[in-house]
Amino acid sequence: MTQDLTLDHQLDAWVDAHFDEELRFLQELVRVPTDTPPGNNAPHAQRAAELLQAFGFIAEQYPIPQEQVRAYGMQSITNLIVRRRYGEGRTIALNAHGDVVPPGEGWTHDPYGAEIVDGFLYGRATAVSKCDFASFSFAVRALESLNLPLHGSVELHFTYDEEFGGELGPGWLLEQGLTQPDLMIAAGFSYQVVTAHNGCLQLEVTVHGKMAHAAIPESGVDALQGAVQILNALYAQNALYKNITSQVEGINHPYLNVGWIEGGTNTNVVPGRITFKLDRRMIPEEDPTQVEATMRQIIIDAAAHCPGVRVEIRRLLLARALKPLAGNAPLVAALQKHGAEVFGEAIPALGTPLYTDVRLYAEHGIPGVIYGAGPRTVLESHAKRADERLNLEDLRRATKVVARTLKDLLLAP
Repeated sequence: MTQDLTLDHQLDAWVDAHFDEELRFLQELVRVPTDTPPGNNAPHAQRAAELLQAFGFIAEQYPIPQEQVRAYGMQSITNLIVRRRYGEGRTIALNAHGDVVPPGEGWTHDPYGAEIVDGFLYGRATAVSKCDFASFSFAVRALESLNLPLHGSVELHFTYDEEFGGELGPGWLLEQGLTQPDLMIAAGFSYQVVTAHNGCLQLEVTVHGKMAHAAIPESGVDALQGAVQILNALYAQNALYKNITSQVEGINHPYLNVGWIEGGTNTNVVPGRITFKLDRRMIPEEDPTQVEATMRQIIIDAAAHCPGVRVEIRRLLLARALKPLAGNAPLVAALQKHGAEVFGEAIPALGTPLYTDVRLYAEHGIPGVIYGAGPRTVLESHAKRADERLNLEDLRRATKVVARTLKDLLLAP
């Protein structure tokens, strides 16, 4: 026990001594844009590989074939794997994603300036999840600084497809047989250990009518009226979801959101086509196949009330919920133990309404959790909003917790 405390303090001291270097590393990553869409992310992977090489980490680069990337709706993806082998034993993967939604409006700081103001680092992806490129890399460096007799390996998986669902990120690496870790930690927030999360179904719905001059609307079929009928049916269903509750702490009920809509030709033309995209979050207890079938039926039934209207429904994404695998217990225990010591408060293990790349590892039988640098909640971080920021002390402390956890899991008995 005394030896463990001494080792933990040595890890903490290394992180403190190299924290300015960790900040510079993160700033360099934030300054390379990775807006997705459009999803031209290979340049960031190249820069990350250069930065990793500067302290002796060789990043294997795996570019996704261009035709697959283009068909997916992105421009370029290169995923990275850094393998650090210490001896025989289990392999622990640490996954963070470099792609991020575009900055949008309302910023008071340059979204790619990586400014530090009053103890916060501002910029897109500072909290989700370039911060964990830094926390994971420097946790591994801290661990290696002690020259301990470790059993096993650590892999850093830095991928670029989380915003589009992960199939060409971790999903591709796993399907290609390029990695098969025993345990994994994915980028998350530093005040909790997430063991379960929602699933997500995204659909694109195109409502077809018939264009006509607005002076003679009866000669056309108004696609917008059809879309309104469908949207009203969907929102009515959304209200009913509040009556369905999950048994997973941290997850409430299913819900849907229509986040994008376009159509029409001009103000004096009856719209002949309207397209919208919806996001349906699924709690872990739901069956994704049944959810999709129900959603499609609601849309078809609503459209049937509008003569002349025709609908097309296209699935954009089906991300299954994360359900805890029994094998994640060592990860949960170590992260909670060291999180409580470093943060000075109890660290809960619970679910989140987000969906993440962890599910792809779980589908391959790899137990995992979500843990990393960030505040208690997504709201605090301004993730996917203006002025996304990271409290630098959260980065420092999360790096220490991950380093200590790796030590516990890989240290020879």
